[in-house]
Parts: sequence; C-alpha cells; structure tokens
Amino acid sequence: MWALIRRAVLFELRLWRSLYRWIARRPVTREPGAVAFSNSSAIMPAIIGFIVVSIIEIPILHLLLPWRTVQIISFVVGAQAVLWMIGYLAAVRIHPHIVGASGLQVRNSTSVDFTIPWESVSAIQTRMRSLTKNRTVVAEGDVLHIAVSSQTNVDVILKQPIVFRDLQVSEVRLYADDPRALAAAARAKLPVGISS
Repeated sequence: MWALIRRAVLFELRLWRSLYRWIARRPVTREPGAVAFSNSSAIMPAIIGFIVVSIIEIPILHLLLPWRTVQIISFVVGAQAVLWMIGYLAAVRIHPHIVGASGLQVRNSTSVDFTIPWESVSAIQTRMRSLTKNRTVVAEGDVLHIAVSSQTNVDVILKQPIVFRDLQVSEVRLYADDPRALAAAARAKLPVGISS
C-alpha cells in the first residue's frame, strides 16, 4: 500500500517538474553526442483530445451548475485536471529514448527510465507488435515490453540479462516514433561483430 502511494506521489511530482522543464525549455540533460528518439506520436491525439474536451467542459459545467460553491469546486477540479494532463503531455514530450555513448536509455514519460549498456546488446531489430494487455510495462517471461498504445516496434535482444524492477530480462521491446532511425543509430554504437 505504502509503495503504491509513494509511486503515485513521485509520479505527480515528476509531472510538475516535467511541465516546468517544458515551459522553461530546459530539456532533461544527456551526454554529448546523444540522439533523442520520441515515442509519443501514438498517444498525442488522445492526450490533446482530453485536454480540449476538459477545457470546453469547465465553462459548460459553470453555466449548468446552479450553486456557487459547487461551481467553484467544479472549476478548481477541472483546472487541476487540465494542468495535470498538460503536465503528462510535457512528461511524454521531454522524456524520449536516448541513444548515447554509454547505451540505449529507454524511457516512457516519467514512469520508465533505464539504460541498456551496449556491451549487453546482442541484436537490435524492428518489428511491429501489438499487446493484448493495455499497460505500459508488461513482462512476459524474460521479455520486457515498454509499450505505447499497446504497441512495440523495436526489439533489443540481450546477450547478458539486465535487471528491471526485480525482473531479469533478456529482451526489451519498446516503441519509437521512428523505429528504423533508432535501430540504425543504436547499431552504429554496437561493438564490432554484433549482429543487427
């Protein structure tokens, strides 16, 4: 119970920090020469749709509700929801996957952030997959899916297992807006002799 509360509070704080960084144009720092690959195009229409509907809903509820106190509460809750969704949009936008000298940094909003060292990688392939579970993080045996809209399109096969949240994984499947470009950039970083 306490672990869930702690994760929820940390997620909320990270959303607000992401919103600040997005507005202030302060991207999350990364090593020199690293290249970012976004992973948000599949969910952007839904997020923007929710924001627009929520913004429209605030004045409509204000006109429909006859009690002043309820109008104020509705306005505060509606404004908080809009800010939260904009914060989530910011978190998704400023936390792309990163291909750098030390490895492939796999990210999804503020909830997933870990690095796969190049020496642990056996191969990188592109393949579109759909998951039956509608969750961001799905573990199936020793395969870890970091999905967006229940999809992955880059397979990172490992020669040495890595640990993610107490799970030993030998393959990571993730989603990128441009999977071929991410795979090509990642292959260029692999030690000579590694398959692609």
